[in-house]
Amino acid sequence: MTVTLNPYLHFHHDARQALEFYHSVFGGTLNVSTFADFGQADPADADKIMHGQIDGDHGVTIMAADTPSHLEYRPAAGFAVSVSGDDDAVLRGYYDRLVDGGTVVEPLVVAPWGDAFGMLVDRFGISWVVNISGSAQA
Repeated sequence: MTVTLNPYLHFHHDARQALEFYHSVFGGTLNVSTFADFGQADPADADKIMHGQIDGDHGVTIMAADTPSHLEYRPAAGFAVSVSGDDDAVLRGYYDRLVDGGTVVEPLVVAPWGDAFGMLVDRFGISWVVNISGSAQA
């Protein structure tokens, strides 16, 4: 038996763009299904993403969807998606690609605990933290 914990991100109208962006960051495979694909009746939602999933490289899994029109959209707040490990090159690459079009909150530098650590908000308003264990690089 296995258990997987991964983020499921909700967007207003741009889940497809967000998933394509995250796919460019994390690689792997991207699968998306629209509300129309599942026979949903509301034409306003037909082309919105009902479910999208990235099974990325290095074990990364991200799921996302658009909020259907009959529900209130609430922007992401009060959390960050954390990406961590000891592969310095891979994690720095994630940070650099995620921040493209976004905002650096904390630059990716060696923190007092000895790991490289950085924070950002991506172009879709999602907060991310990146921690590279035992990184000696600044």
